[in-house]
Amino acid sequence: MAVAFVFPGQGSQNVGMGRELAEAYGAAREVFEEVDAVLSQNLSQIMWEGPKETLTLTENAQPALLAVSMAVMRVLEQEKSFSLKGKVKFVAGHSLGEYSALAAAGAFSLADAVRLLKLRGQAMQAAVPVGKGAMSALLGVGIDVARKVAQAAAQGDVCQIANDNEPLQVVLSGDKSALDRVLEVGKQFGVRRTVPLPVSAPFHCALMQPAADAIAEALASVDVQVPIVPVVANVIAEPVTDPAEIKMRLVEQVTGTVRWRECVIYMSANGVTDIYEVGVGKILAGLVKRTEKTLNAISIGTPAEVDAVLDQLNT
Repeated sequence: MAVAFVFPGQGSQNVGMGRELAEAYGAAREVFEEVDAVLSQNLSQIMWEGPKETLTLTENAQPALLAVSMAVMRVLEQEKSFSLKGKVKFVAGHSLGEYSALAAAGAFSLADAVRLLKLRGQAMQAAVPVGKGAMSALLGVGIDVARKVAQAAAQGDVCQIANDNEPLQVVLSGDKSALDRVLEVGKQFGVRRTVPLPVSAPFHCALMQPAADAIAEALASVDVQVPIVPVVANVIAEPVTDPAEIKMRLVEQVTGTVRWRECVIYMSANGVTDIYEVGVGKILAGLVKRTEKTLNAISIGTPAEVDAVLDQLNT
């Protein structure tokens, strides 16, 4: 058995996230307290009490999701005597989850990861005026069809593949004018259904270049360590360990495609049999199972789930 840990991205957040962990474990409470202190913001109160609209703001959702993932990691390490090194072959994360993966693997300190994600969320929101951009999921078609749809719908506007999530789910991102054309254009290529996503900005496309510049500037002054296990990077679907390359790939990720399907295939092809989604929700576990049916996909985000997986992790 070879294990990978994966970390969720935006969209997994919900009011109440992490509260059970904080009530059950001192190590988890310390993480939430540290995050609040680093941000000079009572983010944990927003996480636990809402309102949902405030939690869903990109600048809050991103550090909040990392906080819960890192709380789970601290509980495993400090209260359950589990270590990534020697037990986990790869880590990976979906979009902002890549920062969680890097923090879990020791490449970032918790404080640096939180500050970076706060800035990343603010920069991504500010990069495009509200209403100018949009994102839409194509259901029932794969990456090859999605490329054709994006090209045909662009018509001089930005329309790119933001997320290649699983064999039959691809997300497009770009100018709202182009995304408005996707449903009609898609019919020519066999797309039966598109789902506009309730997002405040068009992530992972060329319109995010101002945010990529802001992240590059911020990363220049951040100390990045060699991770204790390789991190499978979103934009290349291969592992990275060199600190300079880690920074480069994080900048590329802001405007580039999250190649999640390929990340899962890479881990499976390199011996991984069990993937644990660490943090809020079960979205990645579902994508894993739909991409590689032979993989076991398990979620760890509550005290009960932590206890349930300990025997498996320590074998």
